[in-house]
Amino acid sequence: MLTSLLDNDFYKITMQNAVIKRFPYAHARYAFINRGEHAFPEGFGATLRQEVDKMATLRLSDAEKRYLEITCPYLDPTYLDFLAGFHYNPSEVSIEQQGSDLSVIIEGPWYRTILWEVPLMALISELWYRMRGVTITPETDAMVEQRAQEKIELYRRLGLKIAEFGTRRRFSFEVHDRVVGALGNYGGEAFSGTSNVLLAMRHDVKPIGTHAHEWFMFHGARFGFKMANSLALEHWVDVYRGDLGIALTDTFTTRAFYDSFDKKFAKLFDGVRHDSGDPIDFASQTIAHYERLGINPLSKTIIFSDALTPEKVERIHAFCKDRIGMAFGIGTNFTNDVGVEPMNMVIKMVEARPEGQGWLPVIKLSDVAEKNTGDPEMISLARRILSLNGKRD
Repeated sequence: MLTSLLDNDFYKITMQNAVIKRFPYAHARYAFINRGEHAFPEGFGATLRQEVDKMATLRLSDAEKRYLEITCPYLDPTYLDFLAGFHYNPSEVSIEQQGSDLSVIIEGPWYRTILWEVPLMALISELWYRMRGVTITPETDAMVEQRAQEKIELYRRLGLKIAEFGTRRRFSFEVHDRVVGALGNYGGEAFSGTSNVLLAMRHDVKPIGTHAHEWFMFHGARFGFKMANSLALEHWVDVYRGDLGIALTDTFTTRAFYDSFDKKFAKLFDGVRHDSGDPIDFASQTIAHYERLGINPLSKTIIFSDALTPEKVERIHAFCKDRIGMAFGIGTNFTNDVGVEPMNMVIKMVEARPEGQGWLPVIKLSDVAEKNTGDPEMISLARRILSLNGKRD
């Protein structure tokens, strides 16, 4: 089901490079979180285990390495040589099924285990349909490319920039491949690229991505919640020196993020990414923050990426137009718009072991409580430390 090491989201590669540079001795533990309380069919865990074991054979090809060298010059030769020698170690993944409940735990050196999350979720999603006999009708199958074409042509008429972010909850790799092909064929300048590196290479579009929540979550464990955002941003700048300049805001709430996103970072980074909470409230807050710092919001960009639909995109566009730059990362609505219910699940880092320390719980303190992950006591502690329980100290 997975045929390439690059069938992964680009931010995993960019973060892996940064982890190797800054935290080569750190360990991490990830867990599958079944938000939708899906009941898994008999034998699901065993089949998933077989697919995970097959991933040990995946290697970066010479053509794939050359593609990264040319397309991503900020990935230095030492990292690309490392990636050329990398292979998945299935012993890092523990899979258990009890009745209809599925448990997936990933544990090992952070620089290695960081690549598991996205392909594992893609496997779980595709197997979820396949093993339950869920198929798409011939009529729907025939319309996969047409639906993608209609959406991207709408965005093109609005003058928007759209990227595809749908690897993790896709219906299948085949559908994903066809969607990216249609977006590339019909999107023109409206289609900015895809988060999936293999499909970016296959369809000659830009790979899109910077960092994810785990980058900040680890910094919270290693350096404390007060310093997590500022040091995560600082270390990112140290590695990429101005490239990959979109900052994720909501690991410890956007309010806490903007406390750390001072004029230095606001000028260094090209913009920010919205991933939870009301997008209009977020845009208002972001515009006001830039204005307080004396920065023209139109010189910056918000990447909106939270469960976007055409209707939601149009509403955001109407509010942000002529006020701040905007672009959109759309996932499931592109890669799983085939008439079936998408899965509601994530794989998140749950513990980290920084160099010279024991295991520490990590948390995500989202702008939406339902997206919080981690130990409840640690979440409560973080809220107190970050003065998020009402009036600030």
